[in-house]
Amino acid sequence: MKALKIAHLYADLLNLYGDRGNVLTLVKRLEWRSIPVIVEEIGLGEFQKKFFDYDLFFIGGGQDQQQQDVAEDLLKRANELDDCVSAGKPVLAVCGGYQLLGKSYQTSEGLDIPGLGILDIITRAKPQEQGKKQDRLIGNVCADLLIDLNVKSVLNTVVGFENHSGRTYIISDRTSPLASVRTGFGNNGEDGFEGAVYKNIFGTYLHGSLLPKNPHLADELLFRALKTSKHPYLEEHGTLLDLNDKLEIKAHQQASKL
Repeated sequence: MKALKIAHLYADLLNLYGDRGNVLTLVKRLEWRSIPVIVEEIGLGEFQKKFFDYDLFFIGGGQDQQQQDVAEDLLKRANELDDCVSAGKPVLAVCGGYQLLGKSYQTSEGLDIPGLGILDIITRAKPQEQGKKQDRLIGNVCADLLIDLNVKSVLNTVVGFENHSGRTYIISDRTSPLASVRTGFGNNGEDGFEGAVYKNIFGTYLHGSLLPKNPHLADELLFRALKTSKHPYLEEHGTLLDLNDKLEIKAHQQASKL
């Protein structure tokens, strides 16, 4: 059986709050189903590694300086990633990675970091006043998913931890919110939305890491990757076979109470 190929983008620069655990979760959930998997990290300037050779992408969060470095590199590959998105390849982008897929990010110092413009979102941080702490949105989040899942699950919420100064706003109907916030701030603390979705891109502010306690979201990404790549596993089984997610569901339920 052919391997599903996962690209972990800029793993050395964008890896806040255990974001790497998202990739580990995807790998284990494939291995538990006996689906071969290959993970490759793609860093700055590694243009010999072609994005279209991969089936699923993950990009995590980082500080403003790391984000700026990544933005300069990623903009050179905007057409590559856009082709992947158009082909239906799934992308999970967390925090800084999420912001970079939008049109722009303005830091609290007033620096404008251009984004790829794949998601119709803009992000703005409140200006930091001298001598005062940066105004950040911090805490635990529980939100109701607003997407239709292709996988069976008893869960219909998403949980995680957020810590961001940027306020993200969806600016057109071309991009939809991922979830509706029950507790926490989400994209901006104003409109009640968390994350954004376009085609098979899932953008979110949720760290913690996200996927270990949201197994339904992990499986949704995997299902879409397997379907887009016409993987023989789906040809044989038609869907993802169930796993024993008792511990993952308990972790999710506990996190939803925080």
